Amino acid sequence: MQATLISLQDAVKDLPSARILLAHEFENGPRIDPLKIIQTYEASEWETFIDEWVHSLKSTYVGVMRPTGAGDKGIDIAGFCDADKLVGTWDNHQCKHYSAPLGFSVAAPEIGKILWYSFSGVYKAPRACRFIAPKGASTSLSLLLTNADKLKTKVIAEWDKSIAGKITSPGPVKLEGKFLDYVSSFDFRIFSAEQPRTIIEAHAKTPYHLSRFGGGLPSRPQPDAVPAEVEEAETTYTSKLLDAYSEHKGEAVATASQLDKFSTLKTHFQRSREAFYHAESLRVFVREKVEPGTFEGLQAEILDGIQDTYDGEHPDGFARVVAVTEKAQSIALDAHPLNKSALPKDRRGICHQLANDGKLTWRR
Repeated sequence: MQATLISLQDAVKDLPSARILLAHEFENGPRIDPLKIIQTYEASEWETFIDEWVHSLKSTYVGVMRPTGAGDKGIDIAGFCDADKLVGTWDNHQCKHYSAPLGFSVAAPEIGKILWYSFSGVYKAPRACRFIAPKGASTSLSLLLTNADKLKTKVIAEWDKSIAGKITSPGPVKLEGKFLDYVSSFDFRIFSAEQPRTIIEAHAKTPYHLSRFGGGLPSRPQPDAVPAEVEEAETTYTSKLLDAYSEHKGEAVATASQLDKFSTLKTHFQRSREAFYHAESLRVFVREKVEPGTFEGLQAEILDGIQDTYDGEHPDGFARVVAVTEKAQSIALDAHPLNKSALPKDRRGICHQLANDGKLTWRR
């Protein structure tokens, strides 16, 4: 029998996943939709996820509270709009993690708690109470939440069956007298449900998003031009450079203008300032995009990596700074989340940041 030759393209074209794998996909697998990832969270992790988002809303809230344990009185995550906190203007974020869309039977007791505890004076009724679940709200609950009058009617009708016994213990909370009057006049428009995709998009603006879902940093803008004159924020590291130059030349070099007669040192000084500002631009760029302390961790990695070179014997301070910044460019940072963002100029600039912070001094 004669074998039939077919091309590689024909051989794989009918496979359901036939496509070219990129290197990072081969190593880590294809990126998973965040909407699927949040389905795997435990209830506490889901609440932490929402807490990260609410904490990032600095222009909306002056403070955030996340009660833990039993007896939270219907508050999962509270965002305070003013210093009066629970007796001022505030929002409640109800975090519910279930394998199915959120239904009325789950939301109703939480609505009941808000009604009872605000009536009792434990706190002022929130400006908004948002139900947030990884699969969103069911169709029936979504429709109820878009019609405040129908929601109120449903809550009152279902009170004894679905709510009364789930607010306090040991006894049920009866809907009668002044409490009934309060519920009847309550503005049920405060209750709503957020779409999970909307929350994921909002969470993407927090510094915690990349560590949860990956995807890498966006394109980095070009750093601003280096000021013609040395700024006040540069005083420490530039003084240390001038001191190193003084040792190297055997004469005092107290100001940058004195470098005009030393072309090599003048060029080095300018490149050092450019590197410093480049590293500063990286620090600012990642500040709102990665978890707090990430850039400082990169500085610590570089400080650790250059330490032996820094402590070694060098003819003078200028030789030390050249050796240290050269070493910084070759340090393996593969395990650090900013490894692909820290360009050689950033690494040199971080050395000058460390000098500016008092952790490095070139002249001994």
